[in-house]
Amino acid sequence: MADKCDLCLLGLIILSSLLTGTSGDDDVFISSGENVSLSCNNALSDCKSTTWIYSNIFRRRGRVELITGGIKNKDTERHERLSLESDCSLNIKNVTVEDYGVYTCRQYVNGEQQGPGAYVYLNVLHVSVSSSSSSSSSSSSQTEISPGRSVTLSCQLYSYRYSCYYWVSSEGVELLWVNQAGVDLKTDSRYQILSSSDQYDCIITLTTTLLNEDDNREWRCQLTRRDQLETSVRYTVKYSAPVLCDDDVVYMWHYVLN
Repeated sequence: MADKCDLCLLGLIILSSLLTGTSGDDDVFISSGENVSLSCNNALSDCKSTTWIYSNIFRRRGRVELITGGIKNKDTERHERLSLESDCSLNIKNVTVEDYGVYTCRQYVNGEQQGPGAYVYLNVLHVSVSSSSSSSSSSSSQTEISPGRSVTLSCQLYSYRYSCYYWVSSEGVELLWVNQAGVDLKTDSRYQILSSSDQYDCIITLTTTLLNEDDNREWRCQLTRRDQLETSVRYTVKYSAPVLCDDDVVYMWHYVLN
């Protein structure tokens, strides 16, 4: 019953986005850890009239005013990562999966809204890591794993406006794991690539066993839309200097997620 309610809710969101009179609905794709600027297409010359509102019902978060009258609200979780540009665009530093959702820019003069709101839908691409040496999944930028271990990288598109099925079937969205040369890793038998989706989000996983020659090897999860690259996440294996311990050489491996 809950699943049916969620589907109905998603349908209402899509229908609303198609029928509501807005000035420049926009979908923005960004990778976690990067900075993004969301445009307010109906901005007036004075940003003191600008209000930015965030909402994400899928994360059980109601309407939150991030910017009111051109001033940041200090009681919001992302206060330190927000700033307002001279053209009233909203900047978000170090984007996280908590930031995906819909952002609405509205203009008020003397308490009256000026024109329709501008809606920006922020979709976030994120990679998490799990290995055979740990039963838990981690999205940490550094994870110590030894050669010979199996590692799984899970790349997920967190989307608010549409389901994964819609993105793939109607918008030509595709997630791929590629190497440094941009070659699809599905062509290499040492990698197991699996595409899937939960109720809303697209997911693609890469599983492999680490080799000694994986030092400085880069893997990228990239998102394309109608064959055009929108964003990507780089994952690089770094091989650190050996540490001597009781005549044994212990090699420490860590990963850097960019």
